[in-house]
Amino acid sequence: MLKDKYIDYLTFEKRYSAHTILAYRTDLVDFTGFLSQQYNFHDLLQADHSLIRSWLISLIDRKVSARSITRKLSTLKSFYRYCQKQGLLSVNPMLKVVAPRVSKQLPVFLTRDNLSKLLDTVAFADGFQGCRDKMIITLFYATGIRRAELVQIKASDLNLEAGTIKVLGKRNKERIVPLGEKVVSMLKEYGLARNSFLIENKYKAENNTYSLFVTSKGLPVYPRLIHDIVHKYLSLTASNSKLSPHVLRHSFATHMLDDGADLNAIKEILGHSSLAATQVYTHNTIEKLKTIYKQAHPRA
Repeated sequence: MLKDKYIDYLTFEKRYSAHTILAYRTDLVDFTGFLSQQYNFHDLLQADHSLIRSWLISLIDRKVSARSITRKLSTLKSFYRYCQKQGLLSVNPMLKVVAPRVSKQLPVFLTRDNLSKLLDTVAFADGFQGCRDKMIITLFYATGIRRAELVQIKASDLNLEAGTIKVLGKRNKERIVPLGEKVVSMLKEYGLARNSFLIENKYKAENNTYSLFVTSKGLPVYPRLIHDIVHKYLSLTASNSKLSPHVLRHSFATHMLDDGADLNAIKEILGHSSLAATQVYTHNTIEKLKTIYKQAHPRA
């Protein structure tokens, strides 16, 4: 089927992440289902802009967020561009479809006090799991890596002598992220605790390439577990509505920028493909400057 060939193209040629591919597949299934149910229409190559607009209206009626609608329309744009490249389509029907305006949302981040309180005063659970959980949160904040990147890290990706960690990012792009001395020291301690845990429970870690972070059963950690760990501990010191691993990524970038780090350097560490994606963090800094200005300037 055409949809399957397109998904294979995203998987093997574009090298999109499993999460992104799932989103694209879901969007296409949603659009196909709409055409089938509403119009008894099954050929995506024959769908014109009016049918796509009709789907757009149905999404709005279902109160789907503007951001989600924009992503779904982006999926169709990509799909029909692929069809054009394959010579299956002469005109892209998406050319006459306009996505709804999406309001810009500033990244949610935690204060330095919140993070200091969490990492310096909160008592983590005893034993290996507590050591692992604290290391996970520390590594997120120290490096700004994504949840999907942390899940894939192997013990062999660490170079503690050089103070670096190798990260596999989006589209399988590798990058080297620096580590501070405190983090290196913590990783050494965690490594000993991890190895002892695996040995004591007779779990295998072949050739030191096993996942850096493991579950209580010695298996590689998975995204939902990482989210639950981060949310559990962040909720002890912060009241933000979004207490996810990505909040720690935003906090890393915002605090780095506040302390004068070069924007390009932050871009490289975060693994952004363009500087535009990193510039969103400058808005938080500007808002902070506005607040300081209003408080300090006699004529503000």
